[in-house]
Amino acid sequence: MEIAPRLHTVTLRGAQGYLVCEREITLIDAGLSGSRRRLERYLAGIGRSIGELRRIVVTHAHPDHIGGARELTVDTDAEVLLHPADIASLDVGLREAWSERDRHRLLAWFTRGPHAATPVNDGDVIPALGGLRVIHTPGHTPGSICLYGERDRILFTGDMLQVLRGRVTFASRFFSVDLPQARASVARLAELDVATIAFAHYPPWTDGANAALARLARRAELLAARA
Repeated sequence: MEIAPRLHTVTLRGAQGYLVCEREITLIDAGLSGSRRRLERYLAGIGRSIGELRRIVVTHAHPDHIGGARELTVDTDAEVLLHPADIASLDVGLREAWSERDRHRLLAWFTRGPHAATPVNDGDVIPALGGLRVIHTPGHTPGSICLYGERDRILFTGDMLQVLRGRVTFASRFFSVDLPQARASVARLAELDVATIAFAHYPPWTDGANAALARLARRAELLAARA
């Protein structure tokens, strides 16, 4: 579905991806392994092809966001972009993960990452939608990033934010490596001028996006003060 000029949502396995269909195609998040067929079918429906895919920006290294990247790069020139902290987090052995009984390390061991990833850092600008700025928002994972398109006032949050009971709220407690840090990261998002929040598992939010982010940032401050 096209939600803005040249910007489409596509339902992948396990998550929602975002396609920027300009001269080159950029995909934000790759879904679970097995998502390629769904992406190919969607691209064919809008007159494009998988061979035009130039880059895959992964908001964080959980299986439902990075799992499809390997199959999407096996016979294309697409580059996988990921924060260095999450590139490092994927390099974990089963013995290490199991001995520490750490569910996050076990999840990393089970995650089928890409053959190679190019690091992106805070402040980098990705050439899509007039420039998507990388904002490092650690907490859900060490290398969680959001992407901000100033021209269209759109914020892609991955799983940094979710919607519960009709309200924008913090990342999942269960799946976040460091929830207090994830909450604190919202302060950076509240500094932006946002008209649309684009989530990985919920429809885009357009009803008072700035106010929703400001409310969350204030709540994060209160929770930190009580800790």
